[in-house]
Amino acid sequence: MRNPKKTTAKPKSKSSSKAKTNSAAMDTDAPSSSAPAVWRPGVDPLAEDEELDYDPTAYDCLHRLQLDWPSLSFDIIKDDLGAPRSTFPHTMYMVAGTQAENAKQNYLAFLRLEKLGQGRHGKKAKKEEEDDEDDDMSSEEDEVEEDDNGGEEPPKMHYRTVMNVGGINRVRTCPQQPGLVAVWVENGQVKLLDATKLLKELSEETEPCNRQRAKADLRPLHSYTHTTEGFAVDWSPVKSGRLATGDCNNKIHVWEPQEGGRWQVSGAYNGHSGSVEDLQWSPTEETVFASCSVDKSIRVWDTRERTKPMITVQAHDSDVNVISWNRLVSYMMASGADDGTLRIWDLRALSQGNHVSHFAFHRGSVTSVEWCPYEGSMLASAGEDNQLAVWDLALERDPEEEEALAPEGNAMAPEDLPAQLLFLHAGQKDLKELHWHSQVPGVIASTAGDGFNVFKASNM
Repeated sequence: MRNPKKTTAKPKSKSSSKAKTNSAAMDTDAPSSSAPAVWRPGVDPLAEDEELDYDPTAYDCLHRLQLDWPSLSFDIIKDDLGAPRSTFPHTMYMVAGTQAENAKQNYLAFLRLEKLGQGRHGKKAKKEEEDDEDDDMSSEEDEVEEDDNGGEEPPKMHYRTVMNVGGINRVRTCPQQPGLVAVWVENGQVKLLDATKLLKELSEETEPCNRQRAKADLRPLHSYTHTTEGFAVDWSPVKSGRLATGDCNNKIHVWEPQEGGRWQVSGAYNGHSGSVEDLQWSPTEETVFASCSVDKSIRVWDTRERTKPMITVQAHDSDVNVISWNRLVSYMMASGADDGTLRIWDLRALSQGNHVSHFAFHRGSVTSVEWCPYEGSMLASAGEDNQLAVWDLALERDPEEEEALAPEGNAMAPEDLPAQLLFLHAGQKDLKELHWHSQVPGVIASTAGDGFNVFKASNM
């Protein structure tokens, strides 16, 4: 499969009546109990009469939301609410693009999610378990059914939709100008939109509006049409407004901001012999960026030399789908491939082709990888095996500690699980992309064929 990022399944049908009122449905997962055991997708069998469940104490929060159509790509928008934030409930802003059944039904959705509480997760869940044990003499008549939010106000979604003809392959916001959004459309066009005023409207809105009022009109500041569609796009974290885009015809273009709110798009950077799947700018050098491709390589470029890359390495034995440049440890890079492997690279020795770490964990193509923005040794990956894994490269297996924790109800980890695997999130189908929240430590959002999850693991 050349581009695991792009879905080939039919889009999900429209949501329930509640969703039709708000153009999206949002709720909080409710917990239930089960005997502690580790179940590994693709490894452990599941009988027809068995159902998977999760331990609510494993999460500090877990929320689900849906748009009318599946989304291949989204981004978390930086806000002015401060950082780091740790007190519940949380508010966050997102932008997401749809993959609708009909090209004219697609849109870009700008979201404000508020009152993201803990629900019945984390310490609340633990306390409820203890209270249940102490209260096992109570009668059924005395029991009071609590709502799924654990007594908290339910989450709310405020949104605006900007119609777009064609499915949206990738969406990225500019780190220095959060309202500036780059949109890769399946017709080969890349558009830049300024949503600053729209986001201000969302921040001032007290109650979510209806579908008709949510429609907004944004004219592109600039657009450029590649010779074919693509998925690779990244904003420079060093040079405000500088952008790189790559397509399925092996071409990369760099966008330079000009006076008057326009951009100049460079000629093609030639080097890859296959589709360019992902791009990442250096976190410290404004002229340096990296690319990965179905030609199995990672290449490092300097904008001052367009004819050839500075470094080329055959990074995997199959298509390289995604890369992530560590913002805290600038010489570290992660890559994920079509064969499910995840590799960590020391860029100081990249030309030698030796990776620092190799994880053959995912049992499907790796579709997303991203370093944690506040902990240099942590990263997360997602794959077509419907698993989202959080890794900590600083971890080592400690059998004594695992045995000591076992009496507290923790399931013992199988011996073949990597010691660096910190957390495993499941429950979504056809996972496509994940992002860490840079202002709320530990919070991760992910999109899949059946909607979005926003969660924080209790051990992060």
